[in-house]
Amino acid sequence: MSWPNPFITQRADPFILRHADGYYFIASVPEYDRLEIRYASTLAGLIEAEAVTVWHKPDTGPFSALIWAPELHHINGQWVIYFAAAPTRAIKDGLFQHRMYALVCNDADPLSGNWQPCRRVHTPIDAFSLDATYFQHQGKHWYLWAQKDPAIPGNSNLYLAELLNPWTLKSAPLMLSRPEYEWECAGFSVNEGPAVIQHGDKLFVTYSASATDENYCLGILSIDVLADPLNISAWHKSARPVFATSWDNQQYGPGHNSFTVDETGRAVLVYHARNYTEIEGDPLWDPNRHTRLKYFDWREDGTPDFGVPPADHTSVP
Repeated sequence: MSWPNPFITQRADPFILRHADGYYFIASVPEYDRLEIRYASTLAGLIEAEAVTVWHKPDTGPFSALIWAPELHHINGQWVIYFAAAPTRAIKDGLFQHRMYALVCNDADPLSGNWQPCRRVHTPIDAFSLDATYFQHQGKHWYLWAQKDPAIPGNSNLYLAELLNPWTLKSAPLMLSRPEYEWECAGFSVNEGPAVIQHGDKLFVTYSASATDENYCLGILSIDVLADPLNISAWHKSARPVFATSWDNQQYGPGHNSFTVDETGRAVLVYHARNYTEIEGDPLWDPNRHTRLKYFDWREDGTPDFGVPPADHTSVP
């Protein structure tokens, strides 16, 4: 199987969940004003699936602006959407004012079900935070996100904590990674958009680094599956990016990925990228970070091989 590239246009920060009944898709919309979910029984079916708005931002309040990077998870029988939002579009001390939120639905169908009032996910530092993801590991529930620490230079670092429930941290956060290499600090010093995948005896965390232009790229962290995730010495960080701009294929700034599998169980990298570099004005308001899908393989040493971002194409063999 292959897919057209782009897979879905003008959807950044894409997340695809394979559930028992099929596939669910959620992403940032260019207006940054709502949360949409698509459902299809097949992965390819998401392309033409109806986008159902399940939540729209209020006109005022702490989560009334810049709705970013939603993810849909199914946790202990509940649907949970994690997203980041700000009270205003204003920048303060060089950063937006995003905090992290959770929406919960107890009904079977997240497209038609009732979503409870928005809950904030609090962390010990009250600072710019975003891009939360969730995973289960070692029988525990984990929350992984990006946040600014005012004591550390740069825009955001990666943090991990165990969850008490989908919107409450149970453990003290561990800083997994901070921007340190040149490729993490191009334009802006950023570690954000984490995603988790397990293969063999390793757990991997991919993340996005640098500014959201052609410098945007993926880095990777790894840990043995039996090791304590809250022991920082057990984690290993690649000194090089693992997925980056392809000038030959005119694919620029691939990043903010998630992982899914196709109907046969083969691993799929889900990400966004632009097909041009000449951005007029603030890149934030350029709508053409398109959702793209790519198969990837595993090397003999057990690490993922993402290859290079393939060129745009509409034909599917």
